[in-house]
Amino acid sequence: MRGSHSGAQGLLAAQKARGLFKDFFPETGTKIELPELFDRGTASFPQTIYCGFDPTADSLHVGHLLALLGLFHLQRAGHNVIALVGGATARLGDPSGRTKEREALETERVRANARALRLGLEALAANHQQLFTDGRSWGSFTVLDNSAWYQKQHLVDFLAAVGGHFRMGTLLSRQSVQLRLKSPEGMSLAEFFYQVLQAYDFYYLFQRYGCRVQLGGSDQLGNIMSGYEFINKLTGEDVFGITVPLITSTTGAKLGKSAGNAVWLNRDKTSPFELYQFFVRQPDDSVERYLKLFTFLPLPEIDHIMQLHVKEPERRGPQKRLAAEVTKLVHGREGLDSAKRCTQALYHRSHHHHHH
Repeated sequence: MRGSHSGAQGLLAAQKARGLFKDFFPETGTKIELPELFDRGTASFPQTIYCGFDPTADSLHVGHLLALLGLFHLQRAGHNVIALVGGATARLGDPSGRTKEREALETERVRANARALRLGLEALAANHQQLFTDGRSWGSFTVLDNSAWYQKQHLVDFLAAVGGHFRMGTLLSRQSVQLRLKSPEGMSLAEFFYQVLQAYDFYYLFQRYGCRVQLGGSDQLGNIMSGYEFINKLTGEDVFGITVPLITSTTGAKLGKSAGNAVWLNRDKTSPFELYQFFVRQPDDSVERYLKLFTFLPLPEIDHIMQLHVKEPERRGPQKRLAAEVTKLVHGREGLDSAKRCTQALYHRSHHHHHH
C-alpha cells in the first residue's frame, strides 16, 4: 500500500508542479482532505471529477484546453472524469469573470451549440485515448449535458426543494456577484441564479455518480464554493474544487470568444495549421510554461528540450514540439500532418521570396 500512497499523493503535487492545478478548495478543515481522497483513490478506489463547459458557441476554444488537460491527467491516473455540457446553464450565462451580461441565446441555438460541443469533447477524448496511451489503466471519460436533469424540474418544486438551502448573504458576497452589482448595468436575476444551478449540478453529480471534485478555471472558485456549501448542508459530506489557470492572450485578455481573440478547436473555425501557428509563435518566455500546461510530456523531457533550445534558439524546438503535441491532441495525426505540410509550403514560399 505504501507505494501507491506516494503515487497518489504525487498526483496533486505533480500537477501543481506543472502549474496545471492552481488552487484547491477547501484547503483544510474538512473531515477528509483532498490529497487523502486521491491517496485512497488509487486504481482500486477511483474518484469521479467533473468540469463544466458552457455551449455559448458551437466550438471549444484554446481557453478550454487547460480544463480538459486537467481532466485528462486525472483520467490517466485512473480516475473517472465527466465533461458536463451546460445545455441548461448556457441559457442563463455565467457572470463569473465578466464585466457585462452575456447576450441571451435562444433555446434552439444553445441546443445546436451543445450538440457541437459534445462532439468536440468526444473527439478530443478519443484522440487522447488513441494517441497518448502510456500503458497505465485509465479511468473513464463521460460527456453529459445538464439540460437532461432540468427538463424534468418544475420551477416551484425546484425552488421549494433547493431555495431554502442557499443564504442570500453568502450568494451576494461572491466576488463575481459583487463586481457585477457595482457595474453600470448591474446584474439580472437570471445571471444571479447561475451559481445556484452550478451548485445543484455538483450536487446531482455527487448523488448520481459519487462525484466529489469539480475542476474549473480560476474564475470558477465562487461557483465551486456555492456547490460545496450546498452539498455540505444537504448531506454533511465534503466535496472539493480544483482550479486551473486562465491562459491570457499576449494582450492580457482572457483567451476566449468575448475577448474576440478566440483560437477555436473546431477545424471549420480555426484550421489545424492556424492552431499549430498559434503555438509555434509563442515567445520564449512562455514556451516552457506552456509545455508543462498543454502537453503530457514528463518534466525531465521538457527540461531536456529547453536545454537544447539554449544551444540552438533559432530552431524554435520547444515551440515546434508544443505546437505538434497540441495539434495532435486536437486534430489527430492527420491534422498534425496537414498543419506541417502548410507550414512547409509557407516556409518555402517565404524563403523563395528572399532569394529574389
